[in-house]
Amino acid sequence: MSSGQMDQSMRAKIDTVCSTAEAFVQLYYDHVDKKRQHMSRLYMDTGLLVWNGNGAKGKDEIQKYFHELPRSEHTITTLDAQPIVDDAVSSQLTFVMQVSGSVRFHENPTKPFQQTFMITAQGDKWKIVSDCFRLQDGIF
Repeated sequence: MSSGQMDQSMRAKIDTVCSTAEAFVQLYYDHVDKKRQHMSRLYMDTGLLVWNGNGAKGKDEIQKYFHELPRSEHTITTLDAQPIVDDAVSSQLTFVMQVSGSVRFHENPTKPFQQTFMITAQGDKWKIVSDCFRLQDGIF
Protein backbone atom coordinates (compact mmCIF):
# COMPACT_ATOMS: atom_id res chain seq x y z
CA MET A 1 0.00 0.00 0.00
CA SER A 2 1.47 3.36 -0.96
CA SER A 3 1.65 6.28 1.40
CA GLY A 4 -0.92 8.11 -0.81
CA GLN A 5 -3.48 5.35 -0.19
CA MET A 6 -2.69 5.37 3.50
CA ASP A 7 -3.16 9.13 3.61
CA GLN A 8 -6.57 8.78 1.92
CA SER A 9 -7.55 6.05 4.36
CA MET A 10 -6.50 8.15 7.34
CA ARG A 11 -8.26 11.22 5.88
CA ALA A 12 -11.48 9.17 5.58
CA LYS A 13 -11.16 8.04 9.22
CA ILE A 14 -10.55 11.60 10.38
CA ASP A 15 -13.60 12.85 8.45
CA THR A 16 -15.75 10.07 9.93
CA VAL A 17 -14.48 10.75 13.44
CA CYS A 18 -15.09 14.52 13.16
CA SER A 19 -18.68 14.20 11.93
CA THR A 20 -19.40 11.42 14.44
CA ALA A 21 -17.93 13.46 17.29
CA GLU A 22 -20.13 16.47 16.53
CA ALA A 23 -23.28 14.34 16.46
CA PHE A 24 -22.22 12.37 19.53
CA VAL A 25 -21.57 15.53 21.58
CA GLN A 26 -25.06 16.84 20.81
CA LEU A 27 -26.59 13.49 21.77
CA TYR A 28 -24.48 13.05 24.92
CA TYR A 29 -25.08 16.47 26.47
CA ASP A 30 -28.76 16.41 25.53
CA HIS A 31 -28.98 13.14 27.49
CA VAL A 32 -26.98 14.48 30.45
CA ASP A 33 -29.10 17.64 30.68
CA LYS A 34 -32.56 16.36 29.70
CA LYS A 35 -32.71 12.54 29.40
CA ARG A 36 -30.46 11.31 32.15
CA GLN A 37 -32.54 8.16 32.64
CA HIS A 38 -31.11 6.88 29.32
CA MET A 39 -27.39 7.50 29.93
CA SER A 40 -26.49 3.81 30.21
CA ARG A 41 -27.39 3.34 26.53
CA LEU A 42 -24.38 5.46 25.57
CA TYR A 43 -21.82 3.31 27.42
CA MET A 44 -20.33 -0.11 26.77
CA ASP A 45 -21.35 -2.75 29.31
CA THR A 46 -17.87 -2.45 30.84
CA GLY A 47 -17.60 1.34 30.40
CA LEU A 48 -15.66 3.48 32.85
CA LEU A 49 -16.69 6.89 34.21
CA VAL A 50 -14.39 9.13 36.23
CA TRP A 51 -16.28 12.22 37.38
CA ASN A 52 -14.20 14.83 39.19
CA GLY A 53 -12.13 12.12 40.86
CA ASN A 54 -15.06 9.79 41.65
CA GLY A 55 -15.85 6.80 39.52
CA ALA A 56 -18.23 4.15 38.33
CA LYS A 57 -17.57 1.03 36.26
CA GLY A 58 -20.16 -0.75 34.15
CA LYS A 59 -23.14 0.90 32.51
CA ASP A 60 -25.56 0.12 35.38
CA GLU A 61 -23.29 1.79 37.96
CA ILE A 62 -22.75 4.70 35.56
CA GLN A 63 -26.52 5.10 35.19
CA LYS A 64 -26.88 5.18 38.96
CA TYR A 65 -24.10 7.77 39.23
CA PHE A 66 -25.77 10.12 36.72
CA HIS A 67 -29.12 9.70 38.45
CA GLU A 68 -27.60 11.07 41.66
CA LEU A 69 -26.07 14.19 40.06
CA PRO A 70 -27.95 17.50 40.32
CA ARG A 71 -29.74 18.90 37.26
CA SER A 72 -27.28 20.42 34.76
CA GLU A 73 -26.99 22.77 31.79
CA HIS A 74 -23.90 22.36 29.58
CA THR A 75 -22.58 24.82 27.00
CA ILE A 76 -19.91 23.42 24.68
CA THR A 77 -17.14 25.72 23.46
CA THR A 78 -14.52 23.35 22.00
CA LEU A 79 -14.43 19.86 20.53
CA ASP A 80 -11.49 17.87 19.20
CA ALA A 81 -11.59 14.27 18.03
CA GLN A 82 -8.90 12.00 16.63
CA PRO A 83 -8.90 8.37 15.49
CA ILE A 84 -6.72 5.86 17.31
CA VAL A 85 -4.40 4.01 14.94
CA ASP A 86 -5.42 0.50 13.86
CA ASP A 87 -2.53 -1.31 15.55
CA ALA A 88 -3.60 -0.04 18.98
CA VAL A 89 -7.24 -1.13 18.69
CA SER A 90 -7.15 -4.20 16.41
CA SER A 91 -8.62 -2.29 13.44
CA GLN A 92 -11.77 -1.43 15.46
CA LEU A 93 -12.77 2.17 14.61
CA THR A 94 -12.11 3.98 17.89
CA PHE A 95 -11.47 7.61 18.69
CA VAL A 96 -10.55 9.97 21.48
CA MET A 97 -12.61 13.10 21.94
CA GLN A 98 -11.84 16.16 24.07
CA VAL A 99 -14.69 18.54 24.95
CA SER A 100 -14.62 21.75 26.95
CA GLY A 101 -17.22 24.28 27.95
CA SER A 102 -19.17 25.46 30.95
CA VAL A 103 -21.72 23.74 33.14
CA ARG A 104 -24.22 24.89 35.70
CA PHE A 105 -25.46 22.38 38.28
CA HIS A 106 -28.88 23.23 39.73
CA GLU A 107 -28.69 26.77 41.18
CA ASN A 108 -24.88 26.86 41.52
CA PRO A 109 -22.63 29.26 39.58
CA THR A 110 -21.48 28.24 36.11
CA LYS A 111 -18.05 26.58 36.04
CA PRO A 112 -15.70 25.58 33.22
CA PHE A 113 -15.23 21.87 32.57
CA GLN A 114 -13.19 19.53 30.42
CA GLN A 115 -14.21 16.03 29.40
CA THR A 116 -12.32 13.30 27.56
CA PHE A 117 -13.99 10.29 25.95
CA MET A 118 -12.77 7.14 24.27
CA ILE A 119 -15.50 5.93 21.93
CA THR A 120 -15.68 2.79 19.81
CA ALA A 121 -18.09 1.24 17.35
CA GLN A 122 -20.18 -1.61 18.73
CA GLY A 123 -22.29 -2.99 15.93
CA ASP A 124 -23.93 0.03 14.31
CA LYS A 125 -23.79 2.15 17.50
CA TRP A 126 -21.07 4.28 19.04
CA LYS A 127 -20.38 3.45 22.68
CA ILE A 128 -18.31 5.14 25.36
CA VAL A 129 -15.41 3.01 26.58
CA SER A 130 -14.01 5.62 28.95
CA ASP A 131 -15.30 9.01 30.12
CA CYS A 132 -13.32 11.43 32.30
CA PHE A 133 -15.06 14.65 33.43
CA ARG A 134 -13.30 17.36 35.40
CA LEU A 135 -14.46 20.77 36.62
CA GLN A 136 -11.73 23.30 35.92
CA ASP A 137 -11.44 24.94 39.32
CA GLY A 138 -8.54 27.33 39.70
CA ILE A 139 -5.39 26.03 41.34
CA PHE A 140 -4.72 29.20 43.33
